[in-house]
Amino acid sequence: MDHIVTTASSTDLWVRRYHPAPTAPTRLVCFPHAGGSANFYFPFSAALDGVAEVAAVQYPGRQDRHTEKGIEDIADLADQAYEALRPCADRPLAFFGHSMGAVLAFEVARRFERDGQEPVRVFASGRRAPCTHRPDSVHLRDDDGIIAEMRRLNGTEPRLLVDDELLRMVLPALRSDYTAIENYRAEPGATIASPVTVLTGDADPRTSLDEARAWKQHTTGDFDLRVFSGGHFYLTERAAEVIEVVRARL
Repeated sequence: MDHIVTTASSTDLWVRRYHPAPTAPTRLVCFPHAGGSANFYFPFSAALDGVAEVAAVQYPGRQDRHTEKGIEDIADLADQAYEALRPCADRPLAFFGHSMGAVLAFEVARRFERDGQEPVRVFASGRRAPCTHRPDSVHLRDDDGIIAEMRRLNGTEPRLLVDDELLRMVLPALRSDYTAIENYRAEPGATIASPVTVLTGDADPRTSLDEARAWKQHTTGDFDLRVFSGGHFYLTERAAEVIEVVRARL
């Protein structure tokens, strides 16, 4: 892994703290889905105030980082996120990632573990285990094809899908994210020591229950699986239940 010099400014570039909590015992680092932004986790931050300080990761290529080129490789994205998050390890860390963010949480956890700072828990939401593979090619579609996938997964605000200007802003980042996650292959036998809690929707077209259970192969710690009613973005409708699971595990 190439060494990247970490500065306070790089951490500020990558991390959003909507409800700073200097006395919270744990910092929960949240990784967004493909095309997602840090503010997806604003409700988590508000609901967990006093339990954990939420640090939401902002990837390049979106919102206030929209002028930056998106990163098309999960290993590169994980390396850069890890370096930016190192100053956040002044207290115990836990990770929460949804969809692509679940894989990124796993890979960043591996990097922290190599430095002897394993997270206290990793929450992997809405994503099949790294050891499973499907031949996805959304990143090769034209713009209309990617938009169709956004509609199918039902996780994008409807106003965004009919606003051409907003779509032009978000599509490059979304394509970069899909390129990264669809070309990702986990190292054979890759595991973390952190306990893993997997959360999934029972009607998720992107993750079967067997693929969700396969996360158990990637931890030498405790493992549990929680299944919710809903599709790929079950957590927007089941936010209160998901937050209670996180609260209980922390």
